[in-house]
Amino acid sequence: MTHAWMPFAVRLSAAILFGAPAQAQSVADFYRDKTVTIMVSAGAGGGYDTLARTLARFLTRHLPGSPIIVVRNMAGGGGLAAANALFSGAETDGTSIGLLQSQTPFDPLLGAREARFDATKFNWLGTPSVETGLFVLWNAVPVETLAQAKERDITVGAAGANSTPAFHARLLNEVFGLKLKIKTGYPALTDAFYGLERGELEGYTSVIYSALQATKSDWLPQKRIKALLQYGPEKRAELAGVPSGREAAKNDEDRVLLDAAFAPLALGRPLVMPPGVPADRLAAMRKAVMDTFADPGFISESARLSLGPTEPRSGEALQEVVAGTYAAPPSVLERLRRLHTAPR
Repeated sequence: MTHAWMPFAVRLSAAILFGAPAQAQSVADFYRDKTVTIMVSAGAGGGYDTLARTLARFLTRHLPGSPIIVVRNMAGGGGLAAANALFSGAETDGTSIGLLQSQTPFDPLLGAREARFDATKFNWLGTPSVETGLFVLWNAVPVETLAQAKERDITVGAAGANSTPAFHARLLNEVFGLKLKIKTGYPALTDAFYGLERGELEGYTSVIYSALQATKSDWLPQKRIKALLQYGPEKRAELAGVPSGREAAKNDEDRVLLDAAFAPLALGRPLVMPPGVPADRLAAMRKAVMDTFADPGFISESARLSLGPTEPRSGEALQEVVAGTYAAPPSVLERLRRLHTAPR
């Protein structure tokens, strides 16, 4: 008889001694008393650094557990140093975030040997804004439309032969049959603006609309410059009279090429986490980031600090941009790589 009830007694004792299986740790419990690090792919004091520090102040209010959030600067390699470190050396428990340069995720696609990461495997969190680019001409140039621009040589400025404005010039020449002639020696947008005013340049291919609004907001309304083309993730309502690159392209392959070339604008100033972050913590961080972007305090502080427009996009939207760009047809990617580097 004793043997008949012993198994039950053993099971009962085990249940009392060891209890039921432990509940999984909640996101709030995990982040409570933790320190989250935002790794910034730029030096201290610049726009990216200011954005990260502003974000840190508000993000802790929206993340369960209200962890301490600190900023670490890691400049170098045009943003590659931070991306490499985040991909292979950062904590994957949900305590590491990166604020990347918009072009950096596509460097491996373009053959950058220093890039040691797979951008499609990052966990994208979101961006506070996307950007729109403009191809503009100085008011004295006797050209009013993209069609007219095909009929003459136009001198445009760039920092160097392999800079983004030079790449955009080669791209516009190929897709739209323009005759843009690249003049180097204009390292920043302000230098190009001076070149336009002095008559050294006739146009510039890479005017970021938010930067134009911040520095020369009267130039378009007063017709000191003419915008012939806008490009980016979507057409801006306030530039309704300016055709978009996708509208002006002749065929689908050219449209895919433009989408790939201008994908950095669709990322804006992207926040990411490394691969391997637990799904519940990733979901909580994505929500906290988007809630921060919508926080009236963050919006007000961003405006006060001139951090640019607040047109946020979700991590899922950024993940789609990156995946779509890497999945472009081989023929498109070959053209993209060829145009990205100046011919020798």
